[in-house]
Parts: sequence; C-alpha cells; structure tokens
Amino acid sequence: MYGLVTARRLNRWTALFLASTAATSITGFLFPIEHVTPGIIVGTLSIIVLGVAVVARYNSHLKGAARVLYVISASVALYFNVFVLVVQSFEKSPALRALAPTQKEPPFAITQLLVLAVFVALTVMALRRFRPDLALAGSSGGTSTPANEERAA
Repeated sequence: MYGLVTARRLNRWTALFLASTAATSITGFLFPIEHVTPGIIVGTLSIIVLGVAVVARYNSHLKGAARVLYVISASVALYFNVFVLVVQSFEKSPALRALAPTQKEPPFAITQLLVLAVFVALTVMALRRFRPDLALAGSSGGTSTPANEERAA
C-alpha cells in the first residue's frame, strides 16, 4: 500500500506480498473442509482478487485499465489480510475477546468499520497517485531517483 500511495513500484516487495498472500490463502485449503465457513469464503475471494492483481501487474504491465484493476485488487487483497488479522486478534487475545466474545458486539464492528474506512481512503489515494508510467520502471527494490520521485508526485 505504501508503494501505491507514494507512486513507487517496489517490485520486490510487491512480488513478496503477492506470493506470501497467495501462499497464506492457498494453504488454508489444505485443512479438512467439512462445511463452508467465513474463512473459506474470504480465502476464495482472496485467491480471486490475487489472480486479478497478478494478471494486471505482470501480464498487462499496468497499462490502461490494468492499473486501476491492480490498485483495487492489491488493496482488497491486503484488506482481506487485515480483516482476518482483526478477526484472529478478537478470537485469540483475551482482552479483545472480553470486549467482543461473539464478534457481534460493537467494539468488533467498530474496529472492522474503521479498518474498512482506512482501506477505502488509501485505495482512493492510491488510484489518484499510482502512475507506473511516471514511476521508475526498472525499480526492483523500490528505490527511485529524485527526478523520478518528483515526476511521480
């Protein structure tokens, strides 16, 4: 998200994010599945969104509508990760579990709404700022020259 908002490609970090998020989602399906759960649904949606992000990023090279698709799908994939982090935090942390034991209580809902609001704002900001045609195309680790940073801003 940092790269998208600051108009930097961050190629290595992007590849690591996409690969690790895909691995996390895919390994969730290696457990025995007795029935459809919210985790299965989020995992399935995550894999679909990651597929869109990978195609937009690597096959379409962020050209035209692929830039918009990439920004939105990468942001949604990260949002799913944070969504699950919040769920797991409320399940595993005694202090948070005391606030929302069934995850239907206001503290849980408010936290998830705040996370969603932050991601919507960051995604809108990223859509406005991330222009890979202005960013350093060959950036492998996310570094760029001051001239390219100035053009990307």
